Amino acid sequence: MQSSRNRRRLEVKKEWDSSLAGRELRVRTVVTIDCQYLYPLTACAYMICEKDRVAFVENNTAHAVPLLLSALAEHGYSPEQVEYAIITHVHLDHAGGSGLLMEKCRNATLLAHPRAARHVIDPARLVASAKMVYGEEVFAKVYGEIQPVEESRVRVMQDGETISFGERSLTFLHTRGHANHHFCVYDSGSDGIFTGDTFGIAYPFMQTQGPHLFPSTTPTEFDPVEARLSIDRILATQASKAFLTHFGEFTHLEEGARQLKSGLDEFEAILKEAKERTETGEALTSLVEEKVNAYFKRRAHFLPETQLNLLLELDGSLNAAGIAFAAERSRKA
Repeated sequence: MQSSRNRRRLEVKKEWDSSLAGRELRVRTVVTIDCQYLYPLTACAYMICEKDRVAFVENNTAHAVPLLLSALAEHGYSPEQVEYAIITHVHLDHAGGSGLLMEKCRNATLLAHPRAARHVIDPARLVASAKMVYGEEVFAKVYGEIQPVEESRVRVMQDGETISFGERSLTFLHTRGHANHHFCVYDSGSDGIFTGDTFGIAYPFMQTQGPHLFPSTTPTEFDPVEARLSIDRILATQASKAFLTHFGEFTHLEEGARQLKSGLDEFEAILKEAKERTETGEALTSLVEEKVNAYFKRRAHFLPETQLNLLLELDGSLNAAGIAFAAERSRKA
């Protein structure tokens, strides 16, 4: 009898300890989730935990959705507790997993820029464009299946709009320069701002000798003037930290802004020269890539060769393509 009672006490204690552990994890916090995009520590999503409610910021690709769901479970949440899935813009390393994530999190609403919403509702144009660039096989390997999101579950966020999320508020700021369908999100609970690609790229392997970040000029809407204005708008929030998609929490905002503007000056000079060239298409992109890679080699001269080559692989050709595209578009205009 006594033995049976003791066993029951142990079972009750286990149940209580398990419940308590879950409650301890459910605090007001921001969790960084490595999405393992191409390589570890190159792209992340964030999970905002607000007691019994959750919001994701960035959905990455379909391949990353299991990682997001694992993070939920690890912190004591279920998919039903996800209230929002937020995308800073519609580029596929930020929004490609939206359809699958929303399928798993049936109570969630997807929050998007007015120019981005239609592309998550009907991603056909995005998919066709990406497959044309990468080919079917590479597209499937990198992005997986891009599923649409039901229109009734998508909410458009206007510039300056604020929503309450538990005891914190989330304010949406439209930030052009990287993409016309981009916004950043200031979070009062962490005094941080989710910057997508507007506040640049700062891979962890680049931070060994102080903060180092650079602008992202990927196709197709690079605009250095708007990019500078967006950086100033981020600083004007007086946030104490930026949550970068590439990659992680960044606290040196004033120095980061200085580096970004310096990089934009160099990329704008490359853009100006590209406008004056006669080459088009791949020939122009190749010329631009030489200059973009030279910039990276100067900025990241302290990196070992393998890491420098990784940097060029990840961003050299993409940034060059964005600048070349802007040059050709400007010529036509």
